[in-house]
Amino acid sequence: MNRTELLPDRPGIPPMAKLPDAEVIDVDALRRGLASGEIDLICVLGPTASGKTRYAVELAHALGNAEILSADSRQVYRDMDIGTGKDLSEYGDVPYHLIDIVPAGAKYNVYKYQAAFLEAYNDVRSRGAIPILCGGSGLYIEAATRGYKFTYEGVPEGLPVNTYYIGTLVSREERVERIDRRLHARLQEGLVEEVRGLLDSGIPADDLIWYGLEYKFVTQYIQGTLSFDDMETALANAIHQFAKRQMTWFRGMERDGVRIHWTRV
Repeated sequence: MNRTELLPDRPGIPPMAKLPDAEVIDVDALRRGLASGEIDLICVLGPTASGKTRYAVELAHALGNAEILSADSRQVYRDMDIGTGKDLSEYGDVPYHLIDIVPAGAKYNVYKYQAAFLEAYNDVRSRGAIPILCGGSGLYIEAATRGYKFTYEGVPEGLPVNTYYIGTLVSREERVERIDRRLHARLQEGLVEEVRGLLDSGIPADDLIWYGLEYKFVTQYIQGTLSFDDMETALANAIHQFAKRQMTWFRGMERDGVRIHWTRV
């Protein structure tokens, strides 16, 4: 019996609601919309382990002259690579932005991100390139694409106003398997050593715990409050819960009037 079959008995993991219907994305139609101004930003979103970065890179290649802007609330930090799943090699020759822009240990927020996004977005557009926003941090995505929700005085000048949203869709079972497999791989690749190095560099344990997920539970393991096995189990459950919250956020955007074009990857 595999871990997916055991999932219903694992505490703290809520059942997933019915998945949205999938569609095929028409890249030529996207290209026409971008050329006409009907679309001024493509946003690829999805829960963790849904393949959104890979899809965004493939889309960038298909469109040509495209650059990716990250919407990940933890990939902004330097030296936090394994735990945030940067996988920078996945971008290949596609330029990317808003990754590694502040030091580990800093406290970043959505307003700083909105300003940084605006600068990067306008830079990409000024060079005639196609901007693709990609990430799973719903608050950051909305700060970039629905700025009026933060100012209540209209969209800040320069932010996109015609975003085409694409959601990466995987089954619950496949997502669970991917999360578990990826977590095991990251532990093998040196996640514990990465967190220990951050602690040794002088970053307080409480600050790392504040970042949540990998940094919270691995720090607790290093501190001796969790065994390795308990840490891995608790962390896996927390990531599954996080993925569920991400989907809940995105479905909430849809209820709020945002059209997300879900596609299987």
